[in-house]
Amino acid sequence: MFLPVCKKDLDERGISELDFVFVSGDAYVDHPSFAAALLGRLLEANGYTVGILCQPDWKSAESFMALGRPRLAFLVTAGAMDSMVSNYTANNKPRSEDCYSHGGEKGHRPDRAVIQYAAGIRSAYKGVSIIIGGIEASLRRTSHYDYWSNKVRHSVLLDSKADLLIYGMGEKPLLEIASLLRQGVPAHQIRGIRGTCWYAGKKEELPPGAVILPSFEEVSRDTPEGRRSFALSYKIQEENTDAINGSVLAEPSESRFVVQERAAFPLSQSEFDAVYELPFERRWHPMYDSAASNGKTGVPALSEVKFSLTSSRGCFGACSFCAITFHQGRRIQSRSHRSLLREAEKMTRDSSFKGYIHDVGGPTANFRLDACEFQKTRGACKNKDCLGVSPCPNVRADHRDYIELLRKLRSLPKVKKVFIRSGIRFDYLMLDKDKTFLRELCKFHVSGQLKVAPEHVSDKVLALMRKSTHSVYEKFSAEYAKMNRELGLSQYLVPYYIAGHPGAGIPEAIETALYLKKTGFVPDQVQDFYPTPGSLSTCMYYTGLNPHETDEAGQFKTVYVARGARERRLQRALLQFNKPENRALVREALIQAKREDLIGILR
Repeated sequence: MFLPVCKKDLDERGISELDFVFVSGDAYVDHPSFAAALLGRLLEANGYTVGILCQPDWKSAESFMALGRPRLAFLVTAGAMDSMVSNYTANNKPRSEDCYSHGGEKGHRPDRAVIQYAAGIRSAYKGVSIIIGGIEASLRRTSHYDYWSNKVRHSVLLDSKADLLIYGMGEKPLLEIASLLRQGVPAHQIRGIRGTCWYAGKKEELPPGAVILPSFEEVSRDTPEGRRSFALSYKIQEENTDAINGSVLAEPSESRFVVQERAAFPLSQSEFDAVYELPFERRWHPMYDSAASNGKTGVPALSEVKFSLTSSRGCFGACSFCAITFHQGRRIQSRSHRSLLREAEKMTRDSSFKGYIHDVGGPTANFRLDACEFQKTRGACKNKDCLGVSPCPNVRADHRDYIELLRKLRSLPKVKKVFIRSGIRFDYLMLDKDKTFLRELCKFHVSGQLKVAPEHVSDKVLALMRKSTHSVYEKFSAEYAKMNRELGLSQYLVPYYIAGHPGAGIPEAIETALYLKKTGFVPDQVQDFYPTPGSLSTCMYYTGLNPHETDEAGQFKTVYVARGARERRLQRALLQFNKPENRALVREALIQAKREDLIGILR
């Protein structure tokens, strides 16, 4: 049975008033990969009544009344993606579809959905409690650079006028909040819960020992000093994302303070298992079985995860352009083999299962353990990367648990093949002296092509990305080719590249183009760097500074940034130099770089 979505559902179940109403920017899919369903089922399992209001008409107060006024609170999320990322491309063009909507149809999710939904709720019910969360709220929890308006915005907690914000993975804080609300504590008075942000009107209300961030007024100034303040604020925040060694943070914002409590502790394995084994229907709500106005049915995003297994959370890779560290943290949480096998067995009983498990992974598929033993007691290091250009010697590269899990999944009746599609961190793989995982990856878990992410060729750019040097990718490429030859297989790598990342100019794009020419591979698609909230790369893009490197005077080192649409197009064209439509752009780029000698080569 699905969670209630309308008054008819409530009447049929004899529910006169819900405890919570989820308002989500996604269509309702009752699957653990969709946060509203996962958290809704978790609340239900703990004795609360929950309904889901999916993609309400934000222009109408009545649409927020469809399930009535909840007894405890509205829970608001933009959905699985930041609404601006969902609605616009990296070049700020409107997207043509939304895979998290009915039929993939665009237009059902507003820009800045958290703010719009909160305003709609306030217009429908005065004084009702509103708690915001999800990726949009999590990554905009303090002052942040907003690419789409090209300015620094306030914390979304203040802009939405919500009572409380949950950041990161919300299971633990949500249950604590629900318990306090049930006891009669008003949402706007809730303090001290890990994984939450709240606001105060006076400095005296701040928790003892809170680290004071640069103020909104400082970081939002469009001056060199303002950008240095922004970079400093980001550095402090990034150093305090760990549940063990992080501090409480407080950001002055005009007449108020936004307080960020310490991060929530990761779920234990048994807790992780329990959440993913709640009674999900594992399909979209039947209301999407009929055709949308574009003639298509269902919710396209389900196809990517319906026959996939989430085996882990967190990522100690900490790539600069990825905000996983800000949202899930660097500690790894893994589900047990027993839980994953039970879920896989359920998949095999689905009438549409064809024998293929599409993925077994998480943010990084081959991370099943903490980076090192120290993280269990000390947390992730504040000023040291686990991988990157110089991997920490304490990193334990060990794939044995993942190998064992994959072997068990392959042995299940009705399973023909188990794919790995969520991304292999090849530099971590290369640190493992035991080549069993590489052998079994090639033999059992690839079908012709393996997608990998070297991201760039320039070591200078890769260092800013916190990626390994290009030589590591070349060594992996050689090992992969050798292993496939030994197995008698014809399988290839499909590398993924980013154009226009901070630090990358036309010379670096030319360096990459020449490498692609030499190897004979030119990508069909190139990702333009997208400055989304919460990432180090976005901080560098906005400020032109690297907050993790200082010069002799102690100032943050400057970073070249390709800001204009024209240079971004030139860089992308260079990475796809063989396309006829790019020839004029490639020529322009080469002339601009005074490399006319390459005009006859890069074509």
